[in-house]
Amino acid sequence: MGRSALRRKENQHFTEDLTQVSQAPGADGYRSDGWETVIGLEVHAQISTKSKLFSGSPTDFGSDPNSQVSFYDAAMPGTLPVLNTAAIDLAIKTGLSINGTINKISRFDRKNYFYPDLPAGYQISQLYFPIVTNGYIDIDLPNGPSTKRINIERIHIEQDAGKSIHDLSPESSYIDLNRSGIPLMEIVSRPDMRSSDEAMQYVKKLRTILRYIETCDCNMERGNLRVDANISIRRPGEPFGNRVEIKNINSIRFLGQALNYEAERQIMARESGEEIIQETRLFDAGTGETRPMRTKENSDDYRYFPDPDLRPVILTDERIAKIMGGLPELPDAKRARFIMEYGLPESDAAILTEDMVTARYFEKAVSASKFKESPRLIANWITGELFAFLNKSGKNIDELAFPIEYIGELVDLILNKTISGNIAKSVFARMVESNENPLKIVTDQGLTQIRDDSIIKKVVEEVIAKNPNQVDEYKSGKQQLFGFFVGQCMKALQGKGNPEIINEILRKALG
Repeated sequence: MGRSALRRKENQHFTEDLTQVSQAPGADGYRSDGWETVIGLEVHAQISTKSKLFSGSPTDFGSDPNSQVSFYDAAMPGTLPVLNTAAIDLAIKTGLSINGTINKISRFDRKNYFYPDLPAGYQISQLYFPIVTNGYIDIDLPNGPSTKRINIERIHIEQDAGKSIHDLSPESSYIDLNRSGIPLMEIVSRPDMRSSDEAMQYVKKLRTILRYIETCDCNMERGNLRVDANISIRRPGEPFGNRVEIKNINSIRFLGQALNYEAERQIMARESGEEIIQETRLFDAGTGETRPMRTKENSDDYRYFPDPDLRPVILTDERIAKIMGGLPELPDAKRARFIMEYGLPESDAAILTEDMVTARYFEKAVSASKFKESPRLIANWITGELFAFLNKSGKNIDELAFPIEYIGELVDLILNKTISGNIAKSVFARMVESNENPLKIVTDQGLTQIRDDSIIKKVVEEVIAKNPNQVDEYKSGKQQLFGFFVGQCMKALQGKGNPEIINEILRKALG
């Protein structure tokens, strides 16, 4: 399945899940049962670099196990890290895009823990001096046009661990270090979300931004975007409760399911007099439940200390300004411009700007049209007929064999009365099959709209003569039969009659 089709599928699951969420909070943030859910998210986004964070090993997906591992990735004695500066620039770009503060001095720390897929016995991360702090993004609330600001505490850079594989043999586990050292941004929100709806909207919006600025491809199926969700509950006036962390959620749909389950589990426990234990849990997509993984560690347990092999990252104003100057138009700004410049409804603008390629193609189609009123019709064709074709074919919009400008030309044929909307659908079907210009299809197949009054008048007279009973019913007050006469005329004209002229002549003929 192509990227565009996959993204539309992700968004479809996202929309479906919104209808399944129960106990949404009221205006005061509390559910109808009096509990408040408090949610903060840690989003791990793989930085789109060609090599790893501290070595020159490639980051290609799907390679043979342990085929992209340098001596440093395997923690061989005497090897030293060399910082990938491209990862730093992409983290700065991300920080600017989420309205964050870029810290001119940041530092790497060692996070110590022991696990088979972490050969060094520590992970290099940024605890004390992260590269970005104090950002935010605005999300659309699911049940209305209003927005909510979700504050982002920090973005820090860290290396990924390898992968443990347990299902190849009942007696053994295996280690694949291809992911070891992959550069990650951990984007940590504040606990500002109060429902699974808001959490899903937040990840969806963040994913759109990262794809716009091309700092992460956000392919959740490949693990390039993963979410750790922290959730607690409380009564009005209570301080924050003990939080539970749900690790490594790899889809927006699963995020909603995991948070809904965990909220209900914690509420049932509290109402039964049990205390919520701070712990880490995993979400089982098969059962829709969370299960304990380990008791939650604190930062002290990891014995953080500055990495002695890496110097602090020192940034200049010039470097930050250069990256700022290269930022594209971001989703919110583009959506507002589409509404203002093209007169699009909010819903159409939101769909078209959800993906940068789709937004770019929309504007190419508009540029090919000669009519000022075409943008809304072009938007309808892209989100309707074209998306339906892409979903069916599994293609991306940038994999179309015909130029997207053809959509603008097809809309022009409707607006200049050359063809009707119904005929346009058959022209479109032919266009995606043959990749021919729409005007050529119309000309070759003789689909030009019939506007000759004498021809249409003759057809109207024949339809009236063939349906005397319906004529009598219409004249006796059954006005809805007018559509029947229009349909019969269009059928006789093979769909090529001009609807306005047909309506005008029919009304006169029927009195």
